[in-house]
Amino acid sequence: MPWSKELFSPHQSIPTQEASKTTSHDHGRQPRRPATIAVIGAGAIGCYLAAESQKAGHHVTVCVRTPFERLLLETAEQTVEIPVAITSQPQRQTVVDWVFLTTKTQDTAGAKPWLQHLVGPGTVVVVLQNGITHRDRLLPLMATGTILPALVYVAAERVAPGHVIHRGGSHIVVPASAAAAGFADLLQGTHTEVRQDTDFATAAWRKLLSNVAANPLTTLTVQRLGVLRHPDIARLARGLLRETVTVARAEGAQLGDHDVEATLDLYSGFSLDSGTSMLYDRLANRPLEYEAITGEVVRLAERHGLDIPLNQTILALLRGMQQGAPTASP
Repeated sequence: MPWSKELFSPHQSIPTQEASKTTSHDHGRQPRRPATIAVIGAGAIGCYLAAESQKAGHHVTVCVRTPFERLLLETAEQTVEIPVAITSQPQRQTVVDWVFLTTKTQDTAGAKPWLQHLVGPGTVVVVLQNGITHRDRLLPLMATGTILPALVYVAAERVAPGHVIHRGGSHIVVPASAAAAGFADLLQGTHTEVRQDTDFATAAWRKLLSNVAANPLTTLTVQRLGVLRHPDIARLARGLLRETVTVARAEGAQLGDHDVEATLDLYSGFSLDSGTSMLYDRLANRPLEYEAITGEVVRLAERHGLDIPLNQTILALLRGMQQGAPTASP
C-alpha cells in the first residue's frame, strides 16, 4: 500500500464499475448540518480525514492510544494546525454521528472499547482500511450501527505523531447505498471525493491489486518505489499481480489481464523516491499489515485449490522477517 492505505497518483484515476456520479464535490445539494465525527486511529489517513472533516465544519475527535499536542497537516503550499479534540479515554466518549475507523487491520480488535461508547443505532462506521473483508472484521465488535466499507486513495505520510504530509490524491470508494450518499454529503466542499461503486467487491480487489506487489517488494528490499523499475523486480511484480487476478476471479471479481497492466502503469507513474506505508512501518519498527494483503490472497487461493507460488513465497518471507523483530508503538 504505497504511502498510506493505497497506491494512487493524482494524475491517474482508478477505474470503477458503474461508479455513481454522487461525490463530495457535488454543488447542487445543501451541505448537511455539522456532524459529530470520531476518528479512531491517528496514522496518516486518520489525521488527514480528521483535517478534511474539520475544514468541512464538523465537530471532530481523534481517538488515540497515546495523545499528542496538536494535529498538523502539511501540503506543498503550507503547514496548518487543525483544531480538533484529541483523546485517549474511550470511557469518556458519547455516541456520535460518524466513526472513521482508520487503524491498521491488525489493530482492529483494539478499537472495540471506542466502538462500545461511540456507536449507537444511528451511527455509521466507515471502515477505511486495507483488504477485502472490511465488514467481517467489524461485525464481531459492533452491537448496533451501520458499517460502510471504504477504499482510500490518498497519498499521505505520518512523519511524527499528529504531523501528516499530504502528497497528492484524495478520493474514497464506497459501495453504493444510503450510507454512502450520506458520507458524500459529509465531505461535501472538501478536497476528498467520495465515489459510489455498484460492484464494490471488484473495486476492493482492484485496490488490493495495487498493494499486493508494491507493498511487500519495497518492504523486503527496504527500497522506495524506484526498485520496481529494476527488471528482475518488475518481472516479479507482474507475476504477483497475475496470481492475484487469478484468485480474484475465482472469488467472482471482474478483473483481467488489463488490470495487471493498469497497475503496472500506475506504479510507473510514481516518482522513484516515493514510498509505501508498509515500508514506512518497517522503517519505524511497527507491525506490518501483510496478512490483510498477501495473506488474504494466499488464504483464498488455498480455499480454491489454486497454486500461487510467488505470493506464497513473499508471505513466508514477510512472516519470517516480522517474527522476533523489535516493534515501536504507533
